Amino acid sequence: MITQDSLSSCHFCCVVSKANGEDPIGSAPTYEHCLALEMQLPWTEKRWQENPVLQSAMTLIEKLIFEHGIKIRGQLLVPDSEYSRPDYTRVLYYRRPAKLFAKFEKHEFIIPDSEVGSFVMALLETLLQSPTMLPDWEQYRQQTSQIRELMVCTDGNVDVACARFGYPIYRNLRSEYAVASNGQLRVWRCSHFGGHQFAPTVIDLPYGHYWGHLQPEMLELLVWNNAPVTGLYPFYRGWAGLSKFEQIVEREIWMEESWEWLNYHKAGQVMAMDEADEEWAEVRINFSAEDGSIKGAYEARVEVNGSVMTAWDSGNQLPLEEVKQYHVSHLVKVA
Repeated sequence: MITQDSLSSCHFCCVVSKANGEDPIGSAPTYEHCLALEMQLPWTEKRWQENPVLQSAMTLIEKLIFEHGIKIRGQLLVPDSEYSRPDYTRVLYYRRPAKLFAKFEKHEFIIPDSEVGSFVMALLETLLQSPTMLPDWEQYRQQTSQIRELMVCTDGNVDVACARFGYPIYRNLRSEYAVASNGQLRVWRCSHFGGHQFAPTVIDLPYGHYWGHLQPEMLELLVWNNAPVTGLYPFYRGWAGLSKFEQIVEREIWMEESWEWLNYHKAGQVMAMDEADEEWAEVRINFSAEDGSIKGAYEARVEVNGSVMTAWDSGNQLPLEEVKQYHVSHLVKVA
């Protein structure tokens, strides 16, 4: 175990987190919409402040979140020499299609650089006014619903751990697995999405799974699903379609149901919880097969199961903080 006294040779928050056994489950962001667009590096704070598209988009995203309660995430993608087109910007938009769902609904557009600002603002305005509609830019739509996207955080501007540990995983996924996929998988370097103590971190879309503490030897299982899913247990941060305690329960169900669980439509509900101290929660996960032939539910109790010390940021001096760890103490299939 790494302690405060032994940090002189350890400068990365993710090294501390992993060595001290911090479980990444329950740390995935929860959202209904995800908007990702290509933008050349560097992604410095100055560039964020001076880019009119980003500034306008962030203002409207904040309005959607704080004034209208719309859960939306924004991501930047580093343009790729093979995937990207000069003078055009790719926009990937994912949205939750229903209360119970398995995958986010994907929409992809490649927009002339001169028009990308207008498109992004039109899309965000549509979410505010008519969330079931999309802007009428059909001439730029791409038919890529079959393509899986892996987004690897390599954004060292937020924390150096993401660049130090994320880039080798990105390079491995991009040079080996994307190439071997026959065009069915694209791998991107992306901007920060939280949880740098779990670096290297990956978003897997359209499913909306988040991964952390990834190791090269686990990539084949992550990409090809060619061995028992239980091998991914310690790397799973959670599913973006569920909240924290629901994510903790969903991992246990996935381990029991195996890979078939991926395509079940599902939704979660926290039935009761300790709101003051978050020591426990009662959770229900409903699920059904896509054709309706299988329907059911799980009910579970999540409880605190000790704590570990972690570091929130990398640096020469790493103050450690105690974080609660959880486990599912009761899980039953009720229907």
